[in-house]
Amino acid sequence: MALVELKRDIYYDLLLWKQRDSGKVLEFKGARQTGKTFILDKFARENYKIYIYINMAQLSGEQFLACMEQASAWKPGEPRIEKALHEAFRLFDSRFEDNKDTIIVIDEIQESSKVYSRIREFSREFVCHFIVAGSYLGKTLEKGYFLSAGDTENLILNTLSFEEFIEAFGKRELYNVVDLLGSSNPKQYDELKEYYKIYCEIGDYPDVINCYMETQDTQECKRVLTQIIRTFIEESTRYLGGTQEMILLEQIFPAIAQLSVWEKKEHGDLIIELSRIIYNGKSNRTMRKSISAVIDWLYRSDIIGYCGKSNECDPVNVSLYNRLYFQDVGVCRYFLDAAGTDLPALRGMVSKNFVYIELLKRIRAFEITGIAPMFGTYKEGEIDFLIKRWKNDNRYGVEVEAGKSETDTAQQLLKDEKIEAVYLLKEDTYGSMADRKITVPIYLVGRVRFDYERENEEKS
Repeated sequence: MALVELKRDIYYDLLLWKQRDSGKVLEFKGARQTGKTFILDKFARENYKIYIYINMAQLSGEQFLACMEQASAWKPGEPRIEKALHEAFRLFDSRFEDNKDTIIVIDEIQESSKVYSRIREFSREFVCHFIVAGSYLGKTLEKGYFLSAGDTENLILNTLSFEEFIEAFGKRELYNVVDLLGSSNPKQYDELKEYYKIYCEIGDYPDVINCYMETQDTQECKRVLTQIIRTFIEESTRYLGGTQEMILLEQIFPAIAQLSVWEKKEHGDLIIELSRIIYNGKSNRTMRKSISAVIDWLYRSDIIGYCGKSNECDPVNVSLYNRLYFQDVGVCRYFLDAAGTDLPALRGMVSKNFVYIELLKRIRAFEITGIAPMFGTYKEGEIDFLIKRWKNDNRYGVEVEAGKSETDTAQQLLKDEKIEAVYLLKEDTYGSMADRKITVPIYLVGRVRFDYERENEEKS
């Protein structure tokens, strides 16, 4: 399969990190097969004179450990070794120079606690730049791994956003210029909507998108996605504790999907509910402990994310870890299919998952408050998401593909002045604004500011 170079927006974040020259090591995170190694290789080759790559899961990792051992060899009574790590890098690669034209990328660093625990020294004792990366950095929470948080910066590479997806088809400019509120040519919205449908069907992984660009075959894309999921499960065997957890990995994905379909129904503890789904109504302490371990692993591996609940739409009164979402819409759809979800419910849940991922990005960028997106309950109703901005503390409701009961809740929140405005995100709309209700095509959510006053001014 001929691969297309997919442009990633995170490249510009990497450039900013280089320009800041903070002296801190960059910890580059992200799920398996999101393209971390590719984008780091491209960035390093294009921006540094000397690029040294070490993969701790491959031969180069073994070789570097041998260099560390030789460089730090010491016997009592001998002079103490200075700058042993510098010597280790020289032994590994004779081109090594400790200056700002040199970058060292250590991939799959979670495979070596010995190397991971030297990050503080990389930050404090070197002039050159360091990036450490891995797909399973959750492993580094185990005993034996030491990290001083003050010595690192963090970037997360997700699967492709919708904006990155349509750029692969030459439509990024169209996405950027079409009006949010319906004043552009209807054909422009319809064209973007068709790409959104494809995106929601095949998902966001680079290999899947490359497959679609070459074959235009969504079934073939599903086979590629299946292999990505299978690879993740198989690789997790090296990190999870036992056979039961491994069996659970295969069972828990459709269980999460099934639980997400029940989202409008009140349910209790997530772990208890999942154990009842997986074990046919049964739930005991051992089952819950195993499920909790697997859920934590999926979260640390950037496969799933949590959603909180804002009780009575009070952003201070929040119950954490109340729902689960997938970090890729293709994986979401795949397991909703596996759970036997009917098509309308499937499309609605995929759309909510799409918006969840966007809101999580806004939280990480400090545009909206919280540690995770949250939905809101109010009186007898519920709203899909509740947003509170950092800049002015304004609160907004967000409804995704809303029916009448949902818009009734939004209307009540507006009436009681619990929110400044409500954003209605729909697939079949060209956009509009009236009575503090902003209706926007869902595929343009990446351009929504969630700032009613500013967006109202621009409309005027």
